[in-house]
Amino acid sequence: MKISHVAIWTRDLEVMRDFYCTYFHGMANEKYVNERKGFESYFLRLDGETSIELMRRVDITGVPAAGATGYAHIAFDAGSKEAVDNMTARLAASGLTHIDGPRTTGDGYYESVFLDPEGNMIEITC
Repeated sequence: MKISHVAIWTRDLEVMRDFYCTYFHGMANEKYVNERKGFESYFLRLDGETSIELMRRVDITGVPAAGATGYAHIAFDAGSKEAVDNMTARLAASGLTHIDGPRTTGDGYYESVFLDPEGNMIEITC
């Protein structure tokens, strides 16, 4: 079994689409719009077989409370320490919030941690 896609609710669909396409080579489909439900989304195809679905609905405006359970982060495998270091420098230069790393974690990953434009945690690993 494999993960097909990860879905993220977003406030600004276009900003998030541009971010994941620019930094993670996502290929976006045409925007899907359901006016009756006030829903719109993009599927971003990544390298391999995994996608990110970015979704927005007009009646969803809040963010989960601190300490909530559920989604924690998305990890992207950069392939090498050098690639993690390069992506770390690129993301840091873009002004994104850099949380940690690069470092080797206790479970053996070499990683760097950032927040995407809406505060979702992403890890760049190898």
